[in-house]
Amino acid sequence: MSNLGKAFENGKAFIAFLTCGDPDLETTAAAVRAAAENGADLIELGIPFSDPTAEGPVIQAANLRALKGGVTTDSIFAFVRELRRDVSIPLAFMTYANVVFSYGPERFLCACRDIGIDGLILPDVPFEEKDEFQPVCRKYGVDFISLIAPTSENRIAMIAREAEGFVYVVSSLGVTGVRKKIQTDLAKIVGVIRENTDVPCAIGFGISTPAQAKEMAAVSDGVIVGSAIVRLLAEYGKDAPAHIGAYVRSMKEALR
Repeated sequence: MSNLGKAFENGKAFIAFLTCGDPDLETTAAAVRAAAENGADLIELGIPFSDPTAEGPVIQAANLRALKGGVTTDSIFAFVRELRRDVSIPLAFMTYANVVFSYGPERFLCACRDIGIDGLILPDVPFEEKDEFQPVCRKYGVDFISLIAPTSENRIAMIAREAEGFVYVVSSLGVTGVRKKIQTDLAKIVGVIRENTDVPCAIGFGISTPAQAKEMAAVSDGVIVGSAIVRLLAEYGKDAPAHIGAYVRSMKEALR
């Protein structure tokens, strides 16, 4: 089992997303620790990018705040190395192909291995183009995480068969963001995934309340929450970690 698989060993996994450097890396570090202490099983760390095409307004704004604050890929690597002194839960980077390309895929993934990053999510890389990244990921022991969207239809089985770490099931069409109701037939999508792989699957995009988390976890192995957490950072800034800890605890309790 890959390190990411450990996130799914204690029942349904709660996966939290944070944008690195929003409002600064010290606050990100405090937020990561608060999430981990309150039951997060895996944390996705967003490396900010100037044109985050999969993101809705909340996470886009966080990307811009972080970039204005001067955060760089190198400063994020140093920050994760420091985090790893006491944060043991699995960590994955979520960013865009351009960030990895401009750094150099080999150099980027070698650094990921050295600092203790377990997975990489690149939402703008379609399944058909993953060979630009997956072999380098494998070389350095980092899982390249596949996304399956409601539009994947006849490709779901194919993507699932080659999945590593966990499958990221996108709940709804469009960009990230809080949604009142998730309309997609996710049980059907998860059914096809489970026929084709033993790799766990987690649902993300649009989940913000304990009730939604419970509903999504009923058909999957875990839930991913980003915008609702990033919104707390926008609202409370440096004071957000305590609010994030309480929020994560309420979400994790709903999954139990």
